Parts: sequence; structure tokens; C-alpha cells
Amino acid sequence: MENRRTLNWFVADVHLGLQVCDPADREARFVGFLRSIPADRTEALYLLGDVWDFWYEYRDVVPKGYVRVFSALADLMDGGVKVYFFQGNHDVWTYSYFEELGMKRLVQPALVSIGDKVFCLGHGDGLGPVPAGYRFLRAVFHCRALQVLFSMLHPSLAFRLGNSWSRHNRLARREEYVYRGAEEPLTIFAEKYSQEHHVDYFIFGHYHSGISMRLSTGAELFVLKDWIESSPYLYFDGISVTGGYFQKSE
Repeated sequence: MENRRTLNWFVADVHLGLQVCDPADREARFVGFLRSIPADRTEALYLLGDVWDFWYEYRDVVPKGYVRVFSALADLMDGGVKVYFFQGNHDVWTYSYFEELGMKRLVQPALVSIGDKVFCLGHGDGLGPVPAGYRFLRAVFHCRALQVLFSMLHPSLAFRLGNSWSRHNRLARREEYVYRGAEEPLTIFAEKYSQEHHVDYFIFGHYHSGISMRLSTGAELFVLKDWIESSPYLYFDGISVTGGYFQKSE
């Protein structure tokens, strides 16, 4: 029987839990999107980081809520869809819970063959010549010793601190980021990487800008916009990458 699973979906920067605009509507839109994915024709769903605005899991404690999100993801996996996720800079503190649910973690930059095309995937943070200050901050968040120290805080205090930090980030202030094209660290990374590896498509998030550009090597670079006010996604149908916006039915 011919394999009908030709679709692969990509989404990033949903920022579930961020108290900006209408977080309940954002979660409902995301659940609606997950429910709209045709499991019988889909090979995989790739979550490219920052699906959660703040995530920290202890050995026996995870953030409350998001039952409908996890239910929709579980239904996809039960239907034979593979779900992959990347840690973003907001949901970096994931350890084993997502894997227990059946998802598979990938580490950026991940080279993935889909059909006869090669994809380079990730969240996008820390790639290319980013400022030293950001590299230091990223190293702090990824430092295992500091993560262990943070885990010594009572969950009520830890989640209060984490959610307070998220309310004061750039997204909470709704500052529009202008992607700088060829000068952007991510573009510089992709140009150099595609000269060293064969890549047809680069897909990332993090920058909160909807970007599609062709590199000098012929590869295409896509950057997904966030879900704060709209519901962007990309999908690959076995031939090309196409973008769209999920529209929640009333």
C-alpha cells in the first residue's frame, strides 16, 4: 500500500501561558490547529521551541494546565504521527516529561531528511555570531549546576519567579523585531552551514518575524512568526514548503 503520510508540519513560538493579549484564545487556537492536522496523511509535527513561555519541571512536578494541548498531541501520536520538539530559550528546562508523553527531542541544528529533501531545523537562538551578552545568558540557562540550584526552590516560588520574568520580556512589551536580512546572525549561520552541508530548507523560530528568503547556495531560509496575535505554521507536502495561518472556527 502506498504511504499516504506525506505531510510534515512546523510551528514555533506559541508562548503558551504568556499573559499578553488573550492567552486563553492563544491556547484554544493552538489546540484547534493540532486537531486540524490530518493524522492519516501526516508523518511528523515539529515543535521548534518556545511553545511554552515558561517551563520548568521537577522530578515529580510539572507546570499545571495545558491538558487540552497534551491531549491533542497525544491523539496525534496515537494516530501514528511523530512529534519532535526543540528546547527554546523560554522552555529550555524540559528534562523527561515530554519524552514520557511520547515526543522526541532534537538538538539544534538538526539535519533531518524528509522525502528527498534535507532540512536544517532548530529554535534559532544562539546560532551565528550573536552578542557575547546573549551567549552568556544562554550558557547560564543551560548550566546544569545552576538548574540544580534552581530546583531547590519550592515550586510555588520557582514558577512565580519564572512567570514574573516572562511578563517582563520583549514579547510582553510587544516590541516589534525587524529581521535584518543578510546581517542577521541566523542568516550568517545558514549561509555558512549550507556551504558545508547540503541543505534544501532551513526552518527556525525565535525571531518572531515571518521570513522567507533564498540563500546564495540556493537553500531557502524560513523563520516562523509567533502566535501572540495570529497562528502561523509551515508544512511540507513532499514537494515544497508552504506557509499558512490557522483560522479558528467560531
